[in-house]
Amino acid sequence: MKIVRLTVTLLLLVICINLSRAQQENIDTTAIHKIRDAEVKSSNIPVLAFHLTDAAGSRLTNSPGFYRAGNYIVAVMKSWGLSHVVYEPWGEYGRGWEPEVFSISMQVPYQASVIAYPEPWSANTNGAIRAPLYQLLYTDMVDPAYFEKHKKDFSGKIILLTNSNVQHDTDDFQPFARRLTDSELTHMQDYFYFSRKQLEDLHQQDVQVNEGKLRLKAAGALAVVIADGNNRDGTLVVEAPDGYEKDHSVLLPEAAISAEDGFKIKRLLASGQKVEFALNIQGKFYADDTKGYNLIAELPGTDPKLKDELVIIGAHLDSWNAATGATDNAAGCVVMMEAIRLLDSLHLAPKRTIRIILWSGEEEGMLGSYNYVKNHFGNAETGILKPEQTKISAYFNLDDGTGKIRGIFAQGNTAIQPIFKYWLAPFKDLGATTVTLSNSGSTDHESFDWVGIPAFQFIQDPLDYIIKTHHSNMDTYDYLRIEDLKQSAIIVASLIYQVGMRTELLPRKKMIKEKFHWEGM
Repeated sequence: MKIVRLTVTLLLLVICINLSRAQQENIDTTAIHKIRDAEVKSSNIPVLAFHLTDAAGSRLTNSPGFYRAGNYIVAVMKSWGLSHVVYEPWGEYGRGWEPEVFSISMQVPYQASVIAYPEPWSANTNGAIRAPLYQLLYTDMVDPAYFEKHKKDFSGKIILLTNSNVQHDTDDFQPFARRLTDSELTHMQDYFYFSRKQLEDLHQQDVQVNEGKLRLKAAGALAVVIADGNNRDGTLVVEAPDGYEKDHSVLLPEAAISAEDGFKIKRLLASGQKVEFALNIQGKFYADDTKGYNLIAELPGTDPKLKDELVIIGAHLDSWNAATGATDNAAGCVVMMEAIRLLDSLHLAPKRTIRIILWSGEEEGMLGSYNYVKNHFGNAETGILKPEQTKISAYFNLDDGTGKIRGIFAQGNTAIQPIFKYWLAPFKDLGATTVTLSNSGSTDHESFDWVGIPAFQFIQDPLDYIIKTHHSNMDTYDYLRIEDLKQSAIIVASLIYQVGMRTELLPRKKMIKEKFHWEGM
């Protein structure tokens, strides 16, 4: 009984401490009202989103599209009067790439169009090629024994690379888009959060696939066409784990085709019919400057004692090449840009400096944020921190599509949970009240979290992000939900204003001193 009473006493003590912390916080309702009113009446989000998507095109890191978007961002943030607007190098990245000519079609047993896109950093076909297709499973490609037995079959062929022989079994009656239910918000679990072993396993799979593709090239195959079969309605994912590195092996020309085209071709091949493709890939590599750059701007703090402390907000600017990267992640960029614009245009003058950073290299493994943190705040591999690490109150990230903010992942920070709940209370009518201790992973806030800086990703309505637009050819402006983005900008601006005005830095959780080697995974 003594143990039970002691446990209950400690639990009540923790609850009382957390309630006390929340009650000590102030909410500037006047500032919040100004932010909400300004965003509703004069939002810049539609025009910002247009320039980062339709006008810029796809934004593979170090590609012309990335710099079209980046140059616009630099110009517009300077026009707002923000300070220290720069491209800041974070280290060696590698080559940019952009397709210049691409065509693909089925020629035998009859002529037919194919929904397809070149894979990023694909080798060129050096003119149009035409060749029969040979179907090969990933599992067979990475099996040296199978490969050796069949390698003569690959010469002079375009390889149709697939996950399985199973036909399309996706439930087409499930809707693409949805919002989070109250029950899902109450029982929010870890999201996109992977263990080190899982990341290492994925990395090893990439290595094996790369080795298999090199064997295909050595065996005389002409190109690779990927049909993964995991999507529907002409949607296809176009991405690659590597290829940007200056010294990366030159693989075969490579394209991705839709699941529907892939299933048709597999049925034709299974029936014994010959299938021939015509393929032309001409892309350009950009290697004059192989450094990686983040875009940075600041709203200077106004308090003499606190202006050297920072509240940082960010999102990744880079995207994949099959579309214009609207939901992944122009959406996050325009929300963060709009949030800092609101604070500036309304002359709210937070005491701490607000810094916005739009990252490059996120899609290749959070390279921009990881190296920025390593350069400025500390090394997650060694656990050695820099003095500047102590001056960051928080980092806030947005990278889960276009859906409205429904709350925030507290990343296990128990001391901060009641504070966030208190600060989100005024946004109950906007649907944003949840503060979960669960973790969100696989995006740029983790780079800060790993060195002990309070770092957070917002909970967002999924809409059609994962099932339709994520890394796909459907990631376009038309899938943005402008009203949801406006709601998100209101909440981000209000929250970072509160952090910027707070008397003390936000409380930190204990840093986990687990050394690991970063592979850019």
